Amino acid sequence: MKKIGIIMGSDSDLPVVEKAMTTLDEFGVPYEVHVFSAHRTPVEAKDFSSNARKNGFGAIIAAAGKAAHLAGAVAANTTLPVIGIPVKSSTLDGLDALLSTVQMPAGIPVATVAIDGAVNAALLAIEILSASDDELGEKLDEHRKKASENVLKKNAEIEKKFNK
Repeated sequence: MKKIGIIMGSDSDLPVVEKAMTTLDEFGVPYEVHVFSAHRTPVEAKDFSSNARKNGFGAIIAAAGKAAHLAGAVAANTTLPVIGIPVKSSTLDGLDALLSTVQMPAGIPVATVAIDGAVNAALLAIEILSASDDELGEKLDEHRKKASENVLKKNAEIEKKFNK
């Protein structure tokens, strides 16, 4: 199975990124985690992304706040799918990171999830891997089924309580 690369621009992004790691763990998807800054360690970020395919990665998740150029810098150096997580900061509540991550020029795509959307980033990475891994596809189907069952259970509780 291919692994997922997870890069965060700062260790302060770890509380958000941990949600992606937990999700990948639940599905049994291997990953590596690194702290590389698009601005402070551009050589290391480039080396990682340039070599990611030959090092066994199937997709890369890049989390960053504020200027949030990490996902774009990574995507510029690989043709693997890159999923950006804009991280909320105290400055503009993550809007700055969202706009920096989502506004990529034509030719260098970055899939972007919601601000602090690490769970969806991990699920999207798993979906990408599942295109060539039927077992992961089955796990995703089961995950969706359980989510649906949970909502219907809550619906039944609400209906019982409020519908007379």
